[in-house]
Amino acid sequence: MTAFVDRLEGPSPAMEIAKDMVTRGLWAVPVGLGLGALAAGFNGAVSVAYAMALVLVNFLLAAYTLAAAARVSFALVAGAALGGYAVRLGLILIAFLLVRDASWMAKVPFGIAIIVTHLVLLVWELRYVSASMAHPGLKPSVSGQPAAGSRR
Repeated sequence: MTAFVDRLEGPSPAMEIAKDMVTRGLWAVPVGLGLGALAAGFNGAVSVAYAMALVLVNFLLAAYTLAAAARVSFALVAGAALGGYAVRLGLILIAFLLVRDASWMAKVPFGIAIIVTHLVLLVWELRYVSASMAHPGLKPSVSGQPAAGSRR
């Protein structure tokens, strides 16, 4: 039962992954803006930009919550993950409700951008996340060494 008292010492793998996702997400913003503009003109582009900003902030907030919980105890991480998910969904809903009647809000491009941005960034990031307890977080960079599984 050490999960109730053990805690993370050192840098958070969740923050490392979230920062990497945001960096990759910033590269996807021009594509999203272009698609939003094609779909609904200027209003579509602005709505997609708002949606993408919400997604990126959502990932950072999730990582910060998990990192803060891990400094207290690993048991709290599970509660922070479950409760934090519901809270962050609520925050996205509130962020939408605050601007749903704004003249620039194009609801369909906004909704599609929220869903697609979440999914694309999560799938894209899978290529860079280490599934090893030896290297939690991002895969270590391998300069000058053969790739894992390759023969010399």
